[in-house]
Amino acid sequence: MKNKITFQATPDVQTFIEEWQAWLSKEKRFSPHTMQAYGRDLSFFINFFENVSADFLAHLEIRDFRRFISHRASLGLEKSSLSREISAIKNFFHWLYKKHGLKNDAISLVSNPKCDKLLPKAIDADEAFELLDQAPFFAKSDWQGLRDKAVMTLLYGAGLRISEALSLNFGDLSSTQNSFFVKGKGNKERLVPLLPAVQKAIEQYIKVCPYAFKNGEALFVGARGERLSPRIIQRQMQKIRAYMGLPDSVTPHALRHTFATHLLNEGCDLRSIQELLGHASLATTERYTNVSVEKLKTEYQRAYPDQKNENKKETF
Repeated sequence: MKNKITFQATPDVQTFIEEWQAWLSKEKRFSPHTMQAYGRDLSFFINFFENVSADFLAHLEIRDFRRFISHRASLGLEKSSLSREISAIKNFFHWLYKKHGLKNDAISLVSNPKCDKLLPKAIDADEAFELLDQAPFFAKSDWQGLRDKAVMTLLYGAGLRISEALSLNFGDLSSTQNSFFVKGKGNKERLVPLLPAVQKAIEQYIKVCPYAFKNGEALFVGARGERLSPRIIQRQMQKIRAYMGLPDSVTPHALRHTFATHLLNEGCDLRSIQELLGHASLATTERYTNVSVEKLKTEYQRAYPDQKNENKKETF
């Protein structure tokens, strides 16, 4: 049973908090889990100062907020958790001003800590090919297995988002062409190469699918002939990675990351990868350079495990 969240505050602030939580639940429709997190985050702030009144909240200065943030950071809190706490506090103060006119100018000066950017999770080429080979064996029927393999081959072989792959219609891909158009974010269209392996996987699926295909209708369909849901592919991926002993980071989107990372490792320039992925900004694509560097570090340390210690011994 979870411990009850308490607030060391005066009755008027206690009432404000209850009203705020009711607003989060009814107006913002926050889940019970999110409600619990927001309440806990606010309690850390309130209880740091103790016996907090409405007047006290109104007159808090920027140094007071920073003192609390420094205290939380000193406890070893991760930047993402600290950022969430600050967001909850800001939300509460924004609500106080909007609903009760209680204004604190200092809260607007509080900035969230910059969180480290998460690197895209790519997998090794051998693992990627084995994953594709295993795909047909985890479906309920042979045709669904070949469908899943075709989708995953498309994600890895063309770098598509799962939503882009499943939005394709029959006729969008032609066996007489070596490329096709796909609509990405913002309804932007881009040209993507159609590799022979991708084309073959899709043709094998079409050949055994029990439903008739018509131009302009869904290419990938579910058990009842409706357009395939991303959740089906995500669930199949969970089964495959569990069988192969792969981490939870191996998702359908990881195949897209793998496509980009492997291209970069083979010498493809960032501009070309940007075009293939449909990134609006080159900065987004540049994340893959970090992936390659991290991969290089890992492989180097694996090959030369004692080198790190040797470096520590050398001084110049």
